[in-house]
Amino acid sequence: MIEVHGYAIVSDDDRIADESGRTPDILRNDADWAYFQKELDKAAVTVLGRLGHEANPNPRGRRRLILSSSSSGLEQRSDGWWWNPQALSWNEAIGTVLPEGGRVAVPGGRRVFDLFLDIGYEAFHLSRAEGVRIPSGVAVFSACEQGLSADAVLSGRGLKPSAREVLDPKVPISLTIWRR
Repeated sequence: MIEVHGYAIVSDDDRIADESGRTPDILRNDADWAYFQKELDKAAVTVLGRLGHEANPNPRGRRRLILSSSSSGLEQRSDGWWWNPQALSWNEAIGTVLPEGGRVAVPGGRRVFDLFLDIGYEAFHLSRAEGVRIPSGVAVFSACEQGLSADAVLSGRGLKPSAREVLDPKVPISLTIWRR
């Protein structure tokens, strides 16, 4: 069985990056990072876009599935599995990468988050830097650019929110896990 979990930290205006596409320091938080790393330790594979893969080293050597149009379908390279969703279906790709099943961690970016809205999340772990806004930033989901909130997008896909948990009261950083 495959279980897909999304992970994002967003601003109050549902942004995951600034206008240059970089995660601003205001969204970086030690408590959220510790939670995220603990969650990644539970995953059998981490799925991210090429830019995210290139920007984030993999010192723990976790298994990665990198989305890229440069792949002819699914290729195993020295730094992970490279997958082109336009050339090979999700079921075929994940059946090869995780034949025994397991948890799939999806930390983004936006195009990856959008793709998995269609594939289906079992859970989406949405951390929020409360009181923070990133004007002209990159939204977590494309639909947020048209005025929908991340909460509305997840709810519209059949996920229901857990109780809000405070990860860091100083900032504050909160966490809501949306589950199917």
